[in-house]
Amino acid sequence: MAVEMRNFLGGFACPCRRFSSEFPLKSPRRFTTFAVVKRSPKRLKYSTPRFTKEDGLLYVEVDPSGSDAWKLDPIVELLKQGAVGVIPTDTVYAIACDLRNNSAIERLRRIKDIEPSKPLSILCHSFKDIDTYTTGFPRGNDLGLTNIFRAVKHCLPGPYTFILTASKALPKQCIRYGTTSSKYASRKNVGIRIPDDSVCQAILKKMEAPLISTSVKSPKEDEWILDPVVIGDVYGPEGLDFVVAAGIRVAEPSTVVDLTGSLPKIIRQGKGPKQAWMVAAEDEDDDDTAM
Repeated sequence: MAVEMRNFLGGFACPCRRFSSEFPLKSPRRFTTFAVVKRSPKRLKYSTPRFTKEDGLLYVEVDPSGSDAWKLDPIVELLKQGAVGVIPTDTVYAIACDLRNNSAIERLRRIKDIEPSKPLSILCHSFKDIDTYTTGFPRGNDLGLTNIFRAVKHCLPGPYTFILTASKALPKQCIRYGTTSSKYASRKNVGIRIPDDSVCQAILKKMEAPLISTSVKSPKEDEWILDPVVIGDVYGPEGLDFVVAAGIRVAEPSTVVDLTGSLPKIIRQGKGPKQAWMVAAEDEDDDDTAM
């Protein structure tokens, strides 16, 4: 099916496709081009401001190599306006939004049905972002603590989430929703990622700021959703604004390592292999740092 070229955001032409639950489809090739659909009630209620695009879900297919990263410009503009959408990472797909936009973060939590107390990780373009929003990686000392920063440099970019102490620059987290009764609190710790994925990195570079994110799982079953088309079908009606499709992922989340304690502890073993300087949770007798 031919893809219509339509001007987006100040005249930029991008081959994009739109779909809705009114037109159930099985593959990206069968999407109805720019189908006009009714605006989702959740998107209508929580989106501020409204986005410079037609109603419906924006679906953009890109090459996993990032060779056609120019297609991502409208996505970046939407993110800067407060959009919530799906992007690829080097592990599974993630629902993401601008770290600096509290309204977008609240919408993300509503779309994914995440409790305010559950932490979200941030996707960073470089170590500079990590230095801004955390107090950094532990350094070596006279007590024999390994220089973690030197070791981590061999892991990133890569399929790891490192939990670090948050800095004052990290925006406060909403712990109670409501237009007149919202309450925000500082975060003590935060999980950070530098994904080794060309498409994800292209978006982060164009954003010039990290994204806050959560991995995509089925709302009814504890399973990863690996097909971007299925993700759009499931979360589009909940208020999702766009999907960046870069192929089917593999069901391997990132390895999560807590660096806020006395030892670097693995609290979830995933795609990233265990390094010699990491301690697996089962290797310790106590579990006082488990999350």
